[in-house]
Amino acid sequence: MGNSIEQTVGDLQEQETLDAVKAQLAQGADPLEILQTCQKGLDIVGQKYTDGIYYISDLMLAGEIFKQVSAILIPKLGSQSATTKGKVVIGTVKGDIHDIGKDLVVNMVTAAGYEVTDLGVDVPTERFVEALKETGATVVGLSGLLTLAFDAMKETVQGLKDAGLRDQVKVMIGGGMISEDICNYTGADGWGNNTQQAVNFCKEWIK
Repeated sequence: MGNSIEQTVGDLQEQETLDAVKAQLAQGADPLEILQTCQKGLDIVGQKYTDGIYYISDLMLAGEIFKQVSAILIPKLGSQSATTKGKVVIGTVKGDIHDIGKDLVVNMVTAAGYEVTDLGVDVPTERFVEALKETGATVVGLSGLLTLAFDAMKETVQGLKDAGLRDQVKVMIGGGMISEDICNYTGADGWGNNTQQAVNFCKEWIK
């Protein structure tokens, strides 16, 4: 069944995905594991986009499918994570409107027990700074799919320094084209291409 969800998401089969998710829940499957399986399907979508098989409209459809899956799973996840372990701010950086990966990270980090402030997409440096000051969060996640996001991530990290927040906040970056070299370029503390890495960073950085 897991492979079925992975494939239906990858093939952008909306109803088949929702039916499979409901069937797994009815069988007692772990909602977190279902989300991880959906992530694998989103990886397929991302690869097809990179290969020129899918287009922006397909990415938007995949995002809509994931949001519907989340609407089913989040109530289940919430019951597992009643205690807030810490605060995290997440957003897709300025100039990038990609939200599939961001939404997945937001939901997985929330499911792991953290209070997440989701700033959405195309977020300027100033908004990240404001949100960190408003929430007192000690971890910020910068998401970006496009290469132009690299400079925006670097500018955001610099903005945290200028605001006097850098020493108080850990920065994680993520996206399909993120690497260790990009992490070093932006000045972030860590990077990842999957949701579990984001959760691991929160566990490591928030005590």
